[in-house]
Amino acid sequence: MKKEIKFSLVYRDMWQSAGKYMPRVDQLVRVAPEIIKMGCFARIETNGGGFEQINLLFGENPNHAVRAWTKPFNEAGIQTHMLDRSLNGIRMNPVPADVRKLFYKVKKAQGVDIARSFCGLNDPRNVTASIRYAKEAGMIAQAALSITVSEVHTEKYFCNLADELIANGADEICLKDMAGIGRPATLGKIVKHIKTNHPDILVQYHGQTGPGFTPASILEVCRNGCDIVDVGMEPLSWGTGHADVIMVREMLLDAGFKVPDIDIAAYMKVRALTQEFMDDFLGYFIPESNRRLQSLLIASGLPGGMMGSLMNDLKDNLVSINRSLSKAGKAELTTDDLLIQLFKEVAYVWPRVGYPPLVTPFSQYVKNLAMFNIMQLSKGKERWTMIADNIWDMILGKAGKLPGAVDPAIKALAKEQGREFYTGDPQALYPDQLDEFKKEMQANGWELGKDNEELFELAMHPEQYRAYKSGKAKADFEVELAQAKAQKSATGAQLQPETVTVEVNGEKYVVNIAYGDTSDSADSKTSQAAQTSTVSGEAHEVVSPLEGKFYLTNNPGDTPVKLGDVVKRGDTLCYIESMKTYNAIVADKDGKIVEICIANGESVFEDDVLFKLQ
Repeated sequence: MKKEIKFSLVYRDMWQSAGKYMPRVDQLVRVAPEIIKMGCFARIETNGGGFEQINLLFGENPNHAVRAWTKPFNEAGIQTHMLDRSLNGIRMNPVPADVRKLFYKVKKAQGVDIARSFCGLNDPRNVTASIRYAKEAGMIAQAALSITVSEVHTEKYFCNLADELIANGADEICLKDMAGIGRPATLGKIVKHIKTNHPDILVQYHGQTGPGFTPASILEVCRNGCDIVDVGMEPLSWGTGHADVIMVREMLLDAGFKVPDIDIAAYMKVRALTQEFMDDFLGYFIPESNRRLQSLLIASGLPGGMMGSLMNDLKDNLVSINRSLSKAGKAELTTDDLLIQLFKEVAYVWPRVGYPPLVTPFSQYVKNLAMFNIMQLSKGKERWTMIADNIWDMILGKAGKLPGAVDPAIKALAKEQGREFYTGDPQALYPDQLDEFKKEMQANGWELGKDNEELFELAMHPEQYRAYKSGKAKADFEVELAQAKAQKSATGAQLQPETVTVEVNGEKYVVNIAYGDTSDSADSKTSQAAQTSTVSGEAHEVVSPLEGKFYLTNNPGDTPVKLGDVVKRGDTLCYIESMKTYNAIVADKDGKIVEICIANGESVFEDDVLFKLQ
């Protein structure tokens, strides 16, 4: 009898892999019925980190979006699955245990059937807790192997990991080939081991297509017993996305597998709607290079889900680096120059920080560390002179056990800075916080939400949720979209300032948009935010070393500095959130804070003045 292969559509991940934003809820509910009509999907991916935070960023309630998105699939009998980052939940940094437990209860109540849990370090302790929490909430627990290729990530390594996760209660195993660099033959052997030793365990394969291995990998894993394959759809398939369902079906059909039929009329409708969403606003945030295959990704191992935002980040990084190069009288870089430098630097950095699998958040951490190295080298400084706190936590073991050894030079730097390595259970470092967030909601008069889903959202994404509730997130997005549209329509012509009207909580605001390097206009940008006390004599300026968003604290329980505080050299003053990591900015001399020049959550440019000390 022919082996049956089922398909899962990763519609959410298609968008994350392509660009920066997700469809709005009104768009999702339009496309869902047509996806169902296609008749070929046993499963649909519903949400994950690159869904909820993005909903918040453009001012939409992600809980409403998840419920509306899962409902039609639940009614049609199509299973839904989500992606979570184990210890990190669906955000970039670790989550307290009480918030993690609530996460699965909320998602089950919202209609999500399967929890696909992965750890970016493949630490079984982190995944095992998620397996337990998911099953307690009534979900199917699918444990993911974060696939990568290194001297420590061998076939035996992944087979042993799968055995351990199954022994700890995993109902299913996913081969999460997030960068698409898994070698087909090795992936097939891993699947064969799982199916031989655990014949009742369902195996699902997920692979990005960027480096070009994925079709061969799909065929190989299916020949060795894989049950379900994640697929994408035009116009977002291929490149940093996923293999298209039509191609995968024809390939497997030719190889003798039993595969479902596809309603082509419905496929074309889904394709047309997806293009319509791109034309509406999503396409403004999809770099053209993300639509192409890129064999250079094999060496760097950067995942498709991160490449979607990388090319957008690269533009800002390029401006900063070229500014430094120009000051030093050196030739400026093009985007391609910088991309190649980045790939090379990632390959240099990765083994020296212990070979963390390059998947969220650790792909961003390694990429960011590589980018910081490039930025510092462009200024004539040394490597490793800018390491964000999140990245240090990874290096020190506070997010889990690294697969490989940390380079001696980085160990020496940690010792020099008084940082200690940690070998205990990472969860123990992050105490429960739900009670704190309940108090905040009560103080603000906010509803906890159906099944405590609003409480969960605040606890999982505090800064983004507060910006959503205030209306700031929507206002910022409207300005960003207006600017993107203006740039697109300019077709190379000189861009002129544009004025847009943004409505926030019923009030209308007129916003002027400026283009190009706006660092010279920092005073006008920050003047409304300045907090100033009496200043006598010359003040010392603390400037930002990079572009990003300014936050006085990184964690909800932290106490922010304030006017009049006396600080010592080395004390943390604030954080600059850049490329999804929080970079601590410290006082470079003793002094009293006489001015805070930026408002919490505001954007800053390199060399903007953040504080004045006296």
